[in-house]
Amino acid sequence: MATWMKELSTHLKEIRFLFCQTSPLSSSTRSFVEKNYKDLKKVNPRLPILIRECSGTNPQLWARYDMGVEKGVRLDGMSEEQISRTLQGLVKMGKDGVSKA
Repeated sequence: MATWMKELSTHLKEIRFLFCQTSPLSSSTRSFVEKNYKDLKKVNPRLPILIRECSGTNPQLWARYDMGVEKGVRLDGMSEEQISRTLQGLVKMGKDGVSKA
């Protein structure tokens, strides 16, 4: 398990995945959530990890930081590895103080 996964709850207040249940555009996001949710919750048991499925929704990842600051990223066309790197980048933003901006 990647060490950055353990830093989620240190630098983020919440993460949300939004995607369509059936759309091919959301398939990588669905797969990423299915494969990684359990491990993410295991190392971050108190971090809210919200999964929002809605027909026709484009895949997105949202991170909430301190003071209600949020950052959203569209996941259209990304592979599972790219989604992982995107989440890692959102953790790094929190680590670097995006919430203080």
